[in-house]
Amino acid sequence: MNTTLAIGALVCLLAQSGNAKAQIPNRLIDYSAFLDNVQQVKTIREARRLTEDRFLQMMSEPGVVVLDARSAAKFDLLHLKGAVNLSLPDFTAAELGKIIPTKDAKVLIYCNNNFVGSPAAFPSKVPGASLNIPTFVTLTTYGYTNVYELGPLLDVKTSKLPFEGREVSGTKLSLPVSKRENVSSLGLTLQTGVGP
Repeated sequence: MNTTLAIGALVCLLAQSGNAKAQIPNRLIDYSAFLDNVQQVKTIREARRLTEDRFLQMMSEPGVVVLDARSAAKFDLLHLKGAVNLSLPDFTAAELGKIIPTKDAKVLIYCNNNFVGSPAAFPSKVPGASLNIPTFVTLTTYGYTNVYELGPLLDVKTSKLPFEGREVSGTKLSLPVSKRENVSSLGLTLQTGVGP
């Protein structure tokens, strides 16, 4: 009986210690604040999702910043005409301040999941990982009060929105001869706009 009680007590003690939360302090990471920010922004964001026509109209307003938070490589391939690029991982107060003149400046955002028809430039993400969501939340967390988001899913070939980038200009990726030969050895054809 004493052995059974001792084993039971040990099992309870181990279960309690396994359930204890390990506290790993880091003053620069605050998950609770992130969740609070997401909840605070939810209603604001929903009211600021724009149709294609309204987004196009707002793009032409003086002082508007069209912000593309995708990678520089995707931005280089294709982006909305006049957009500025700052990849979401590069968001800091200083970097945002360089491209957005004031906290109340009108900022228009869009992401991969707003466009089909150009999978290289706009590869779709799973809906819960859509770049618009963290971009909107992050901008608001940094104090930007006038953020708007493109709402619909549009085809780049039929959209009214103007695009620019290498896909529009027809500029092809230029590779050194050795790289082109490696691609050829795989049985692939690469159009680089560079001679043989």
